[in-house]
Amino acid sequence: MVVALPGEDLVREGIRDLEAGRETVAACLVSIGAARLRRSGLTVSERTLPEPEHRLYGLLSSEDPDAAHGRYNALIRRLVSYERARECAS
Repeated sequence: MVVALPGEDLVREGIRDLEAGRETVAACLVSIGAARLRRSGLTVSERTLPEPEHRLYGLLSSEDPDAAHGRYNALIRRLVSYERARECAS
């Protein structure tokens, strides 16, 4: 039985989005964590988004300006949680 790590769905989506050249919330997150994700053994495109933190906040702000800050922080926590869980599982 394969157990998914917390946030794995978002990371996998971001990897696919980067490979397809899409600028999405998930692609921004993977771009933010690209170096650490690669060190943990994931294949992440070298074509990451420039200034991913600013792009992520911009996307979130365009969807819901009042919730952008909280959503940004929650997504970063989710990314870090995934990175830590992946490192522990290795």
